[in-house]
Amino acid sequence: MKVNRILLVLLIFPFISKAQPRLPEGYFWQKFSNGLEVVVIENNKVPLATIEIAVKNGAYTEGPEYSGLSHLFEHMFFKANKDYPTQEKLLKRTQELGAYWNGTTDVERVNYFFTFDKDSLKAGLKFINAAIRFPIYKTEDMQKERPVVDGEFQRAESDPGFLLWYESQKKLWGDLVTRKNAIGDHDVINTATPEKMMIIKNKYYHPNNSVLVICGDVKHEQAFAYAHSIFDDWAHSGFNPHEKYPIPEFTALKSTEYFINESTIAQTPYSMYWWHGPDFRNDSAGMIAADVFSTILGLNSSKWQQALIDKGLATVAGINYETRKYVGPINIFVVPNPTKLKECNAEILHQINLWQQDDYFTDEQLENAKQILRRNNIRNLEKPSSLPSQLTYQWCSTSYEFYTDYTNNCLKVTREDIKKYIARYITGKPYVAGIVINPEMNKAANVSEFFKP
Repeated sequence: MKVNRILLVLLIFPFISKAQPRLPEGYFWQKFSNGLEVVVIENNKVPLATIEIAVKNGAYTEGPEYSGLSHLFEHMFFKANKDYPTQEKLLKRTQELGAYWNGTTDVERVNYFFTFDKDSLKAGLKFINAAIRFPIYKTEDMQKERPVVDGEFQRAESDPGFLLWYESQKKLWGDLVTRKNAIGDHDVINTATPEKMMIIKNKYYHPNNSVLVICGDVKHEQAFAYAHSIFDDWAHSGFNPHEKYPIPEFTALKSTEYFINESTIAQTPYSMYWWHGPDFRNDSAGMIAADVFSTILGLNSSKWQQALIDKGLATVAGINYETRKYVGPINIFVVPNPTKLKECNAEILHQINLWQQDDYFTDEQLENAKQILRRNNIRNLEKPSSLPSQLTYQWCSTSYEFYTDYTNNCLKVTREDIKKYIARYITGKPYVAGIVINPEMNKAANVSEFFKP
């Protein structure tokens, strides 16, 4: 009987990988014979289920001729497919399922997710299967959707903070800027064709470049069985997309560069300072240290906040590190006091020069930052429908183990870890600094006299 059961399992679930990754309790993983990874998260807080499928695609796969097409592809996901040949029929089906749905496009991930009643799990899996495997790119649908995607870009351009960010990216990444800009390029978006959509699909939309996450009031045995019955015939691409279409390495900054961006819509000046930071392939420990240090600087008691906010030089002074597989940027974002622009810039640079000193933060502040990150993680686990997106982000940019061990590794960060991170990526290293300001304010403050290397 034991032999028969084993044979039965092998017949139903052929060639399942046994190299189990380390995942949190209640997470179950299988890798199908076609390369599709499936994670089931059992969480019965509410009688709902969420299905998410994520693909290792996004800005980092886009040269200039494709800039923004991963984003447009995401929008077209919710149009027509083999099972629902018009968008009206597709939307009607989402209403029948009572589904909440959406998708996002980032630098290193594109994801699609649906939340609905747990009893509709199999129907929901069939729905997402049709959308990802059998899309129909109609010219008329694309003509309708291109202005929608480009409209997102145009709305962003009405924000002076975005204008500053956009110009910063050009200087930070040089010729490879399209591989860090998910929103894309106006001309590429507005001239996209169904043929270009198929190029994106044929390059990256394969089971061996995707992860399917099923989360909610479900049983993992049944969820895996449904997934096998629906996705097993999705053919492996026969190649590794990221070996066949390799991501070029980002060139390190050679020198510090400052720029001033005048904009009539900038009623308040903003300034940004950018460095190339750690990435998962080369320095995962540095990524953890970066998060802890950024959290320390966000404390009201930090020397950073006291020097800039408490003394009235700025109303906002934050630092952020973006988790990435390919060079995560470090960013300081400041809203300076318009009457103290010179003093604010000088103090920012002064504080940066102090970051490596042993007494720049206290042991208590280090511990407080760790506990903030621990509590944030606990809060992130409270909403079951958000768990798949948290996992797929890390699957695309880091690993299951990085995700599982993140909080514990934050708690292990030492003062020396942080000093090593600062020395490797910030102190004495080239950076990009920019300010966006309206012409009248720029003329009155004579910003070019002090905002320079």
